[in-house]
Amino acid sequence: MVWQIIVAILLVVIGIAGTILPMLPGVPLVFAGLLLAAWQGGFNQVGVLTMVMIGAIAIFAWVIDFAAPIMTAKKFGASKYALWGAGIGALLGLAGGIVGVIVGPAIGAIIGELISYQIMSKEATSKATTVGIAAGLGFVLALALKVILVLVMLAIFAYAYFN
Repeated sequence: MVWQIIVAILLVVIGIAGTILPMLPGVPLVFAGLLLAAWQGGFNQVGVLTMVMIGAIAIFAWVIDFAAPIMTAKKFGASKYALWGAGIGALLGLAGGIVGVIVGPAIGAIIGELISYQIMSKEATSKATTVGIAAGLGFVLALALKVILVLVMLAIFAYAYFN
């Protein structure tokens, strides 16, 4: 039984690191660690309903990770091509570490926006740059929200566990 607690703690610690580092699935690892800890305790201290609530927060955090760059780019008037580019750039950027995850959506959105204009002009370049920066800022926003949501998950678990 002690090994389950050790694994649960390791999953949570690695998950917290993964919330910031893009190569690790941070939020799912935190949830897995919390679920293992709750399961190990027979769901007596932390109940099933509490874990369902934590799971819903985890799913919301995961969705934000992909949606925020696209939503911010859209807010700045991105074309459909730019939105697709931001999404593809976010996925491809995972291989480039933290820089890749910030720059990937930005470059993807810029390329997509330039494709939508079909004619290179100063206006097209300016718009593409604005959309690209918005997509990059969307990742930073998503990162901040993920950190907050992971802290909320941990707080809910701790409250249930120690109450």
